[in-house]
Amino acid sequence: MQIESLKVFRDLVETSSFSKAARSNSITQSAVSQQVRGWEERFGLPLIDRSGKQFALTREGVLFYQTAKKMIDDFDAFQHGLAEMRNVVAGPIRVSAVYSVGLHELPPYLSAFLRAYPSVNVHVEYRRANQVYEDVAEGASDLGLVAFPVTRKGLRVESFRQDRLVLICSARHRLAGQKEIPIASVAKEKFIGFEPDIPTRKALDKIFKENGVEVNPVMEYDNVETVKRAVEVDAGVAIVPLASVEQELKRQTLRTVEFKEEKLYRPLGILYKGGRILSPAVRRFLDALKEEPPSF
Repeated sequence: MQIESLKVFRDLVETSSFSKAARSNSITQSAVSQQVRGWEERFGLPLIDRSGKQFALTREGVLFYQTAKKMIDDFDAFQHGLAEMRNVVAGPIRVSAVYSVGLHELPPYLSAFLRAYPSVNVHVEYRRANQVYEDVAEGASDLGLVAFPVTRKGLRVESFRQDRLVLICSARHRLAGQKEIPIASVAKEKFIGFEPDIPTRKALDKIFKENGVEVNPVMEYDNVETVKRAVEVDAGVAIVPLASVEQELKRQTLRTVEFKEEKLYRPLGILYKGGRILSPAVRRFLDALKEEPPSF
């Protein structure tokens, strides 16, 4: 179908990458190249400027991209309009989420949404924060869920919810019986943290600096599940989202301790690509995520 080939060209231009355009459209890089050459042969002129090292379009290529993008948007609007007229909410939704949000914050929303719209298929990928931004920007995901969201060119950000952060320790740790401690006390403990590029780690570093606290990091991981396992075996303490330790608290393998100074929170955000027409299913799911969390 010609519209699919137009989408390939649009994605190629917006990502400046044959491999990323191929991934977004579930085809090979060779197929992307063949489709571009097909359009160039049809028009009898080059669309891509191949004289330099950087990806660039010719003047004709720019015009073709602008036209292709409008045609795709119009076709998507037509399809979504038909679905709305028929009151049909169906089809796939692709979500990329950081581990803690995807595993512990998203499930109740997802369960309630799928009960309301059983014809929708939601596929969730658990990714690092930088990969979530890339997935949404490249069109590989319809929505992204991250902590401490930042605005990036071409992306829209909506507020999801505020997430509590708490200090956790093993049930055998000397702090396990404490209700609250000064934040400065963390400096005396072996600290299990997130890797330096994780947004929650950056935010915690800022909080420690503001309070004049120097922590003693003994381990660093890229996801909350591994951090929790290390704390459970009493390798140290950590600061994690409260929602991520609900099961461990029930099993009493972990304990939480409050800080005397203040409660810590982290903002969660929803990402989607600006300028794209969202399907009825994606728009309904986006609206559901902005509502109060469902209770069971």
